[in-house]
Amino acid sequence: MSTPSGASVAPAPFPRPLALALMCGLATLFAANHVAARVAFDAGAGLLLPIVLRSGVAALALAALVVFQRKSWRLPAGSGRWQLAVGLLVAVQSLCLYSAVARIPVVVALLLMNTLPIQLALLSWALGGPRPTARATLVMGVILIGLVVVLDVPTWLADPGAMGPDWFAGVAFGLAAATAFSCALWITEHRLAGVGSTLRSLLTMLTVLAAMVIAGGLGLVPGGMAPPQSLAGWTGLALLTLCYALAFSVLFITVPRLDMARNAPAMNMEPVAALLLGYLVLGQALTPVQLVGGGIVLAGILFLGLSKRA
Repeated sequence: MSTPSGASVAPAPFPRPLALALMCGLATLFAANHVAARVAFDAGAGLLLPIVLRSGVAALALAALVVFQRKSWRLPAGSGRWQLAVGLLVAVQSLCLYSAVARIPVVVALLLMNTLPIQLALLSWALGGPRPTARATLVMGVILIGLVVVLDVPTWLADPGAMGPDWFAGVAFGLAAATAFSCALWITEHRLAGVGSTLRSLLTMLTVLAAMVIAGGLGLVPGGMAPPQSLAGWTGLALLTLCYALAFSVLFITVPRLDMARNAPAMNMEPVAALLLGYLVLGQALTPVQLVGGGIVLAGILFLGLSKRA
């Protein structure tokens, strides 16, 4: 059957083993970005500088894609303020997540970020969406129990000083990152459905870039634009920019062929990769009990993802 002239044809999806392998590789690159960021932070790099670099490179790649695909640069009427809100929320998410990475083990920060499905479900319900099912509520409860274990909350309650001075702030920043991103996702789904994904992503990256540059120029984050003080720090800065830009670009370009409805849970490989890389590069290790808690969190998130798609 011939295709009508001018009609768009959806690209054929990759074979599932290839799609899963590619997504696991991308999740590993995103994890490597956070591990490299911790190396840069430990060498004295400010919190804003890595976000400026990675957002700038990602924005350049997206701008090239918009030009290449000859996409329209015009936003639908009334969507401008919502697009700005999404960009600012992603800027807050980026800053909070890197703040968590700078204070607590990378894998713990990413597990906190993975409370996103719970927060998004509750936010959607609060704003008039469907109520979570009894099964989803049970799984969410199991995930929270896993987080209590991986965060070693009983130890902290018994002796707050035992976890270090930055533990509470790191946990708070990790949860705040998930909250900001869940709000951004809700707005994207309910207020920006008419904006093309390429243009929306480009404008989001440009907003993040502008917000970080302004924050650095005004000194809102003390030392936020400070450069690393060692070769290792500069290497970490270069690697985080490369890993993020590469993973972001490849994911964006290949997503039409990844069959996300079936394969999205593979992206939960990120905390697992962060655990391995954090141990190999940073010497960060979790106790056996914390590993069990992390496994519970990941299993619950995978179950939620697969259940939604089923």
